[in-house]
Amino acid sequence: MRYMTNVYWNKGREAEINQDSALLQQVLTGRGRVLLAAVCDGMGGLSQGEAASGYVAEQLRDWFYTELFAMIRKNKRYWVIRRSLDRLVFHMQEQMKQYAAQEEISLGTTMTALVVWERTWLLWHLGDSRAYRLRGQRMEQLTEDHAQDERKLTKCLGSFGSFTPQHGMGVLKPGEGILLCTDGFRRRVTGEELREVLNPRELAEEEQIGRRLKEIGETCMKRGETDNLSAVYIKGE
Repeated sequence: MRYMTNVYWNKGREAEINQDSALLQQVLTGRGRVLLAAVCDGMGGLSQGEAASGYVAEQLRDWFYTELFAMIRKNKRYWVIRRSLDRLVFHMQEQMKQYAAQEEISLGTTMTALVVWERTWLLWHLGDSRAYRLRGQRMEQLTEDHAQDERKLTKCLGSFGSFTPQHGMGVLKPGEGILLCTDGFRRRVTGEELREVLNPRELAEEEQIGRRLKEIGETCMKRGETDNLSAVYIKGE
């Protein structure tokens, strides 16, 4: 199976730095095509939000090229892959807690990560970034918002304790799309607008996906969005 993909990453019109991180890796292996996508939104009210999100994205990329590849070569079951990334999440939380204690700071980030191996996708999620599945004009939110309101997260990846990610699993059929995005990318647009602009049936090439993501980002900023904006889109072919 092949995928059409693109990434949107913008610090926005008012933010001094971009505390979001976006990740997209794709490799063809002897056991099929494998993809890793993620968005991480560093918590802006705390210290070093960009360092927290960047650290998580870097660790996910390293896991993709080492542990995930090894498991795919051995044709491991999907639950083994899920447990492997769960262990990485726990390790990252412990490392971030140690760093925060050493520097006498607090830091954290959301994480929404997706692995697609041929047609099967696995999802890990903490925070209020989101994952959506798009099928024509239909759109389904795959993740819960781990937040009491727009300002306070109830779960994240950082120096506040250890949280178990929300998990998901499904099949990416040809002609379907999956969108991962931070809250800045979706807060100023409606679900109907997302469905219309990112309808996978109307996306025929990767450059078009990029233009559509940019269109949504610019609309959000015109409507007053002050946060960073990040999104990754994957369409099954």
